[in-house]
Amino acid sequence: MYLKCTLQSMTTKFIGIKEFRQNIADYAARARTGDVRFVVMNRTKPLFEIKPFADDVYLDDFIADVKQAEADVAAGRVYTQEQVRKELGLT
Repeated sequence: MYLKCTLQSMTTKFIGIKEFRQNIADYAARARTGDVRFVVMNRTKPLFEIKPFADDVYLDDFIADVKQAEADVAAGRVYTQEQVRKELGLT
């Protein structure tokens, strides 16, 4: 499966999960160019998308969030899966 559409200046390409698994490094490299995003599909259901970060500001925020998460883990500020499920009302 492979479909293509263009929105504004970014091209969107729809690819199957099997195709994505077989060529993951190629798709990641192509997404980094900034002009294409990939929507990975399982039959007719979209699973996720691979796209470049919108701009450096977002990337800076993302890096700061990751560093904060690493500090939280190092300080023992973590939750079990059961605690998260309970907090979200899933148990």
